[in-house]
Amino acid sequence: MEQMIIQLISGAVGGNAAGTAMKDLSLGTIGNTIAGLIGGAGGGQLVALLGSGAAMAGGSGDIMGMVTQVAGGAGGGAILTAIAGMIKNKMSS
Repeated sequence: MEQMIIQLISGAVGGNAAGTAMKDLSLGTIGNTIAGLIGGAGGGQLVALLGSGAAMAGGSGDIMGMVTQVAGGAGGGAILTAIAGMIKNKMSS
């Protein structure tokens, strides 16, 4: 459960960071947060499925596991936000 919370929070941060960095792909604060939450959960799980030793060992006190979950969550959140922003732009034009 702790890993999922880390993934969701870092995903929301990653989604909002991507929206801020790429203004043309931004979905607004709420949209970036929602896309980031979903992407963070997916990205964190993908890192774990790929068999990263740090992610698999991500117990409650394992700092490397936490760093891996944060990186996977933030990356997943940023990527999904960018993809959703591209889709939104294509649909509106």
